[in-house]
Amino acid sequence: MEKSNEHYFYVLECVDHTYYAGYTNNVEKRVAVHNAGKGAKYTRARMPVKCIYTEQFSTKQEAMRAEYAFKQLTRIQKIKYMGERPQ
Repeated sequence: MEKSNEHYFYVLECVDHTYYAGYTNNVEKRVAVHNAGKGAKYTRARMPVKCIYTEQFSTKQEAMRAEYAFKQLTRIQKIKYMGERPQ
């Protein structure tokens, strides 16, 4: 089995304008899973969701570290973080 070299930290905006952050190796597929109601419990009650930010990393660990750090930020800091980095 071939391992993917693409690891993403992504941010979704839910229908209630809240954010959900996660890790994946296939952003399009993961967003589809969330919108099918089979993603995270948080997003199931807040569909539809749209991907508003992605950041690619060379390792899963780096992407998950970015996800964790993002989750520690305030909403204002999250908006600033996404605005300062290109998608």
